[in-house]
Amino acid sequence: MPTPRIQFLPSRAAALLPLFSSSSSFPPLYKSLPVTAGKIKTFSSPQEDTMVDAEYLQEIEKARRDLRALISNKNCAPIILRLAWHDAGTYDAKTKSGGPNGSIRLEEEYSHRANAGLKIAIDLLVTGHLMSLVTEPVKEKHPNVSYADLYQLAGVVAVEVTGGPTIQFKPGRKDSSVCPEEGRLPDANQGVSHLREVFYRMGLTDKDIVALSGGHTLGRGHQERSGHEGPWTKDPLKFDNSYYVELLEGETEGLLKLHTDLALLEDPVFRGYVEFYAEDEDAFFKDYAESHKKLSELGFTTRGRTSCIILQGAVGIALAALFLIPVHIYDLNAKMKDFFC
Repeated sequence: MPTPRIQFLPSRAAALLPLFSSSSSFPPLYKSLPVTAGKIKTFSSPQEDTMVDAEYLQEIEKARRDLRALISNKNCAPIILRLAWHDAGTYDAKTKSGGPNGSIRLEEEYSHRANAGLKIAIDLLVTGHLMSLVTEPVKEKHPNVSYADLYQLAGVVAVEVTGGPTIQFKPGRKDSSVCPEEGRLPDANQGVSHLREVFYRMGLTDKDIVALSGGHTLGRGHQERSGHEGPWTKDPLKFDNSYYVELLEGETEGLLKLHTDLALLEDPVFRGYVEFYAEDEDAFFKDYAESHKKLSELGFTTRGRTSCIILQGAVGIALAALFLIPVHIYDLNAKMKDFFC
């Protein structure tokens, strides 16, 4: 598939326009769409069976742009990423409960000890208020986007705007009002067996454990939230492989290393991935993007929106392609503020 060329209009709020060369043909997905008498009958998200309509896909892309601006301007990528992780990280593959379903918006769940401080991120996305900062809330602008989709999309954008990899986002999550019991998220004071117990319960692998741990390249611990203080890396607003580099270098004054971080060095399988990612940032980015996508889709439940659309002729086909091709661009903001996770 040809790589989209992105053009920006003068305004910051301008739409992103993916343009393909005249010699380009539609990618195989669109060639395989059912077409009868110039009409596309149905379509779904590219990877699996999630059915969302074109209007919802448009709304997702608008929300993506608003999230990009908000996260870049407020330097809140770390806490937004933590929100996405914690909404998803409660999944239990055996009981098919928990997961990225938006339930963390409910007081019963965000008041769990492991979620201390995340009300800040929830309020920022939903009410537009963060301490003394006020912005137009993303959820208010895009009320049809589910909380579950909003939180996971925000996590994807948080990685991208800080220089991390592009992560494929599949929309269509359905909100839940059922909160999981407390205790499903990782405990930073535990070790190897605990990490495997938590991540295996979700259906994730050793590689996922180490790759996702690299997300701690963003942010810092806060004593009042986690009982730990300090950043994991020297530049906690830049997504790179420095988490692994610092981990292998040992104790560094001012940098945080939790029991769960050190556990990655104690286990030979974990350590092999740590050394690999410290040496090869491209490999880390590739594996992180895959693991993040898996985490964001655990127990995926569709919204149940209608999947049937009618688009006339070649114009309709072009529009379908435009809606379904994810547009990813990031704008790294180097300013430093203390909105770390």
